[in-house]
Amino acid sequence: MIRFDQVRKTYGRTVAVDGLTLQIHSGEVFGLLGPNGAGKTTIVGLAVGLLRPDQGAVELEGAGSPLNPAVRTRLGVAPQTLALYDELSGRENLAFFGRLQGLTGRRLAARVDRALDFVQLGDRGRDRVKTYSGGMKRRLNLAAALVHDPPLLLLDEPTVGVDPQSRNAIFDNILELRRLGRTVLYTTHYMEEAQRLCDRVGILDRGRLLALDTVEGLIQAHSGKSLVVAQDERGETRRETDDPVAELAALQARGRLISFRVERPNLESVFLNLTGKQLRD
Repeated sequence: MIRFDQVRKTYGRTVAVDGLTLQIHSGEVFGLLGPNGAGKTTIVGLAVGLLRPDQGAVELEGAGSPLNPAVRTRLGVAPQTLALYDELSGRENLAFFGRLQGLTGRRLAARVDRALDFVQLGDRGRDRVKTYSGGMKRRLNLAAALVHDPPLLLLDEPTVGVDPQSRNAIFDNILELRRLGRTVLYTTHYMEEAQRLCDRVGILDRGRLLALDTVEGLIQAHSGKSLVVAQDERGETRRETDDPVAELAALQARGRLISFRVERPNLESVFLNLTGKQLRD
């Protein structure tokens, strides 16, 4: 659906994207993970034609470069910073963005209705956006990205600052978009989101793609060992192991266990192993 070929983008001496080669397949939810400053938002800007690569090329399959305005009609973008007009109603916001994409008349009205219903805001569509909660604004931001029914959606941190109910509703929206055959590029800081939603995940740091695979493939390749934590009469024992069952059996043979738990590797451990534990501001 979209291809990055040896893409490089700098801001002065800062290298934001460094030789990125990546293909995102049609119909998949692709997660892009990285610490602050890794280059995720720059990649979204390149993908939508807001930024021009210093080297390399970005192309949409069968359409060409997103630097071409005609190609950008195939894209929908929900930026991390909300792109909404507080003094307009939700319906008026979507109608405005729909007109920018060439929708008019009954087709525009139908698409606005469908987008509002999709994000469960049909009953609040005539209210001004300034009266919406943070979660409602995030859902309307998503609706603005999909009002013209594009085949490719780019969602940059779409659940920042929302309540659990709205977050779960956005998850359902994304899974439904995949069921409908849309392609989603999803950037996030939240490992559990990527683990739940994404068909494949790329881990980015300092502008470079460090690893790319399914979630399970990344865990197997980069996560390290399981951790067994056991409590007996002498205190707590913590052991890293490739075989938690055998380790628990050995601890049980040593003496009666009061309690135990097994902490298995997950996407967060992959992320930390690849990018380090140093704070990023």
